[in-house]
Amino acid sequence: MTQQHGAWRRNGVIFALLVTTLGLAAAESHAGCESKEAVARFARDYLAKQPTEALGAGGSLVDALCTQARLAEVLAEAMGPVIGYKAGLTSAPAQARFGASEPVRGLLYRDMMLMDGATVELPWGAVPMVEADLILEIGDSAVNAATTPLEVMRHVRAVYPFIELPDLALAEGQPMTPETITAMGVGARLGILGAAIEVRDAEAMTSSLAEMQVEIRDGAGEVRDSIPGSAVLGHPAESILWLHEAGVTFKAGDLVSVGSFGALMPPASLKGALRLRYAGLPGDPEVAVLFGPGS
Repeated sequence: MTQQHGAWRRNGVIFALLVTTLGLAAAESHAGCESKEAVARFARDYLAKQPTEALGAGGSLVDALCTQARLAEVLAEAMGPVIGYKAGLTSAPAQARFGASEPVRGLLYRDMMLMDGATVELPWGAVPMVEADLILEIGDSAVNAATTPLEVMRHVRAVYPFIELPDLALAEGQPMTPETITAMGVGARLGILGAAIEVRDAEAMTSSLAEMQVEIRDGAGEVRDSIPGSAVLGHPAESILWLHEAGVTFKAGDLVSVGSFGALMPPASLKGALRLRYAGLPGDPEVAVLFGPGS
């Protein structure tokens, strides 16, 4: 384990203990947990794709998670129930962009998921972005006892190519910090889900995930980047370890977005489409999205 990974794990353990000790009810009593009125205002703007004011500015990460839980109750009415979790700011470029020293955690919703090859109208949010991602599907709750990527993968049912289409949501000049990103649920808006790759050999898949190259091509077929699997915390399965130590308890069927391979990209720069190829995973799978004009 690198010194950096050791640091986020220590911080994650401390943070998880704080969340466990305080509990959500206690967290809601903190001044930094946004009011239901502020959350409703944010949700209204978010669903209308209007730039909005930050939630969680000046508060702690515990306060931000309290606000995130309140926001999830409102967003679930429009975006469907929560079906999993997302780790954000898991790569060096993403952390550098937002001044973070470790990842942040958010949620995934059922109705945000679209299938491979879908056409998505622009803009899909107030501040739409695109990221190369990957999803791991939890096979059973024994994953909560894992301490290494290999142990994680022994309890992962499937791997999915995934293009996330987040919405940074905030109006110009609003603070974009780990706390405000957490409070708004790490910008979950839409995502393109590729075909499932069943994990039949956990050891082989663990190696493949570390050694793969995520090739990013735009609508003109130009290779925009090629990023190793190790770009996400040293190994994509480390996102599950971090999320658990940050307070998440997984169950069978949960989907986990591991985070961005490389920097977030504005859709306007991608020439009408994005295609990812995961060279080194079984079958070198791909996933693609087309961008269309708004109605």
